[in-house]
Amino acid sequence: MSHAKVVLKRAHRYDEGEIRSSVAEAIAAIGSLRALVRPGAKVFVKVNHLSPPSPPERGIITHPAFTGAVLSVLKEVTPHITVGDDLHPSSPDGFEVSGYRKMCARLGIRLINLREIGFKRVEITGKVLNEVYLAQALLEADVIVNLPKLKTHSLTLLTGAVKNLYGAIPGGLRTAYHGQYKDPTEFNQVLVDIFAAARPHLTIMDGIVAMEGAGPANGVPREVGVILASQDGVAVDAVAARIIGLDPLAVPTIRCAHERGVGRGVMSEIEIVRDQLPHVSPFRLPPLPVGEIVGRAPRFLTRFLTGQLSARPQVVRRSCVGCGACARICPTGAATVAKGKARIDRRTCIRCMCCHEACRFDAIALQRSALGHLLRPFAHRQRRARHRARG
Repeated sequence: MSHAKVVLKRAHRYDEGEIRSSVAEAIAAIGSLRALVRPGAKVFVKVNHLSPPSPPERGIITHPAFTGAVLSVLKEVTPHITVGDDLHPSSPDGFEVSGYRKMCARLGIRLINLREIGFKRVEITGKVLNEVYLAQALLEADVIVNLPKLKTHSLTLLTGAVKNLYGAIPGGLRTAYHGQYKDPTEFNQVLVDIFAAARPHLTIMDGIVAMEGAGPANGVPREVGVILASQDGVAVDAVAARIIGLDPLAVPTIRCAHERGVGRGVMSEIEIVRDQLPHVSPFRLPPLPVGEIVGRAPRFLTRFLTGQLSARPQVVRRSCVGCGACARICPTGAATVAKGKARIDRRTCIRCMCCHEACRFDAIALQRSALGHLLRPFAHRQRRARHRARG
């Protein structure tokens, strides 16, 4: 059985020249650049650039210096490069705030909001989906390069290569899927369906400054100093999970993708080519995914435990500025704004965490019931025991 190869390179800071050298060495260790990207090919680079706007220092987006370094390497073989993500319209302009407009203008690279050129319906053979709308820029490309950010995630535990391709479908459809596929297992299968349909040819992960805690947008930046590269995005996620102290198969997207043969998620099937890396203490994780304990409970207790253990978004009124980002993204209409403050209707909230992801003012907190807090230490002990058992 052939192994997936993941290359790990050190990078101490967001210096474009230093990163460029590391990226070039990583690609050379995978295979020659011209073997991966033929001269003159159309390349689409999918970055992680969440809405609403945020500066790169917050660790929410793929850093523009990181992307600029990758683009400089790609320009050696082709001028036909497009960089993009699907952004909600905003003022100020998200690409301006993040530094992407300035960086792409300097390099002469086309930068697009994916909704500017549209999406196309594609029939797929997924576990859940039989069709999806993918970005026209992705479908027109000869080569797809995936540039995820290493972050923990309040719904999927890890944001990485698989989750990043969720941004290649329309924002409205992403919101609809959150409402339609409320079961976490089913939703993670949807993410793998989309990743499998997009099929990136090369994944290079920005793990120089990662995010721990309540990611993907409200966690805490954490210096890791690593770049991960592979032709297998699932393997990149698996190695990233291991670096931050997670059993890769505890991450639902990795487990689903591995079981379906979309990529390699088991460490024994991954060859790691690495620099000498610093020790990274385990990341502080987001609120414990309900499935970590509910799946082991008797069936008659499942509904009760789900309600107790699931974190629920709650508005922090002193921090809320009434911007309405939560209301615009909420798939059920549970989040609204009245008298200058957001509110969340507990009866219609499905706990998809979209409002938490969209808020840039730390005005959405994740809270559990009192019983959920009591059960949480037990669930964490169960998680650690399973990680030790898996090595």
